[in-house]
Amino acid sequence: MTTSGRAHIRWFRNTAPYINTHRGKTFVLMLGGEVALHDNFPNIIHDIALLKSLGVNLVLIHGARPQIASRLKSAGIESVIHKDIRVTDTESLEHVKDAAGSLRAQFEALLSMGLPNSPMQGARIRVCSGNFVTARPMGVVDGVDFQHTGRVRRVDVDGIHSQLRDGSIVLLSPLGYSPTGEIFSLALEDIAVNCAAAIGADKLILFGAEAGVTNAAGELLQQLAVSQIEDLEVDKPEQRTLLHTAQHACKQGVPRCQIISYQDDCALLEELFTHDGSGTLVANLDYEQSRRADIEDVGGILELIEPLEQQGILLKRSRELLEQEIQRFRLLVRDGRIIACAALYPFPEDSCGEIACVVTHPDYRGGQRGQRLLLELEKEARSQGLTSVFVLSTQTAHWFLEQGFAEHSRDELPGQRQALYNLQRNSKVFFKDL
Repeated sequence: MTTSGRAHIRWFRNTAPYINTHRGKTFVLMLGGEVALHDNFPNIIHDIALLKSLGVNLVLIHGARPQIASRLKSAGIESVIHKDIRVTDTESLEHVKDAAGSLRAQFEALLSMGLPNSPMQGARIRVCSGNFVTARPMGVVDGVDFQHTGRVRRVDVDGIHSQLRDGSIVLLSPLGYSPTGEIFSLALEDIAVNCAAAIGADKLILFGAEAGVTNAAGELLQQLAVSQIEDLEVDKPEQRTLLHTAQHACKQGVPRCQIISYQDDCALLEELFTHDGSGTLVANLDYEQSRRADIEDVGGILELIEPLEQQGILLKRSRELLEQEIQRFRLLVRDGRIIACAALYPFPEDSCGEIACVVTHPDYRGGQRGQRLLLELEKEARSQGLTSVFVLSTQTAHWFLEQGFAEHSRDELPGQRQALYNLQRNSKVFFKDL
């Protein structure tokens, strides 16, 4: 086997935890009408088919805004927009139905492919569309009658779950139906949020033109807590819309929303089957959770600190010692993987504490994770009535100086700590007042 072949096999092996995690889960995918116009659309369909084959329950919700706009323009009908929502009169509704029906058929056709030597060979996917969304009219807003533009009233949860249990992919168009037999044009985002929340989806995946959400400097924001969104400045309108949709969904109870690109081939698979993903994750809780370590974390901590012990940056700790001291450690955990750690050893008789073993995994350095743990341990030290913290360092002096520490003599260490000082390492001592 070639080197590249082995690399692919290793990558496939590393996806096993994600395959196991996602199997049996329910994902809602929101695909705007722009997705169907892009050259990468068939590849996205192939990736959706792969998710289905891996045991993921899927609900696809497609939009049709560009297709509707094109049909209205060709018919010489001027679109009336109020508060970024299209007013749908009786004449326009016919074109809305035409665009939605045409796109639905396109999705169904692509998901029905099964040609030999193609990615969907043997897939045999069943797609179910129907009147799963009951709608109500928007009515008159600011004096503007929205006519056949509506909002979601309720979602047929039992009907969708029944189809998912039978092995179908559920496909929803941007239309809703009333008990009186009327048809309403609905916003894609309205259906996506309400459907994902109602059926208890594990994820809502939102497709946009770019890879997630970027900040003012153009840097990709890999994860965001809902609490961070209000203070975030996002320049691009599409990204703002996707971000607010994700925020709304999380507030409605969807655990995670992921914003990815429909232009980047394999973005969906990369987002779901690699550690760092391809886009932006939005969650009610921080994606990287901080928590106190327990005995089951010993192996992960040893794996994290071992390279630095070998380099002489950290003093070597045995498994037995780490097991005894495990309650001293605080961790940053990302998708079950320990990516940073630090420990606090209090000396209450001297009103100070030692911060030790501040380590971040090489793949995650540069994200201020060490600072985050340091601040949390400083807060913990204050809660214990300590007035200062200190560190011993051989190679990271500048970093601690940047965090507000100042160099001191080792004679200022607590007596108990002085007795354990390793003269051969000749570590420098840094204190910080709390």
